Amino acid sequence: MREPILVTGVAGFIGFHVARRFLAEGHHVLGIDNLNDYYDPGLKRARVRELKDQPGFLFQRYDIADRAAIAELFAAHRFDFVVHLAAQAGVRYSLEHPYAYADSNLIGFLNILEGCRYRGCQHLIYASSSSVYGANKGMPLRTSDNTDHPLSLYGASKKANEVMAHSYASLFNIPTTGLRFFTVYGPWGRPDMAMWLFTAAILDGAPLKLFNNGRMRRDFTYIDDVTEAVVVS
Repeated sequence: MREPILVTGVAGFIGFHVARRFLAEGHHVLGIDNLNDYYDPGLKRARVRELKDQPGFLFQRYDIADRAAIAELFAAHRFDFVVHLAAQAGVRYSLEHPYAYADSNLIGFLNILEGCRYRGCQHLIYASSSSVYGANKGMPLRTSDNTDHPLSLYGASKKANEVMAHSYASLFNIPTTGLRFFTVYGPWGRPDMAMWLFTAAILDGAPLKLFNNGRMRRDFTYIDDVTEAVVVS
């Protein structure tokens, strides 16, 4: 039996769609997730149930911050391809829960890198974020822009991921690709995102909560476009 593609954060919004696309193309997928309560775990479990109906899918509950558990996972499988999408998301959440970002986005990412290092991974694709651009004001943003001034702990952790991946690629010849996602939306989306919060407020007849007095602009990316970018990488 051929080894599966590892998709971390498979119960998350993007992980779910990526895994479903791989399965539709005939690949085997091993998906892991810790099913935390950052937002409704019921939605995450529903995504996993949807994937379990498809042949070639296996779900296992793992916390990427658990060093021993992730080492055991990589010891049990030789993943040629790893799609790392598990992370502590959210910008404002980091103001009250900074250690969640250190555990998941730094320690967790290091555990994945170490697994790839010792098990001969042919390609690691991982999620970075538009948040790494931080204080940049020039538009449009470019991959060549300076990213040394993130404005949130979340953005800083994603910048750290890029630097960590670069060092492992250089030291251990691990091909890595980081994708800077810009506010992804679509079916099965995260309920903490603005469009879902706005919709819920409108349906409830509640006021819309705006930041910066409403003086802001934001780019959105449809989930199918993000899924395509991951799969072709």
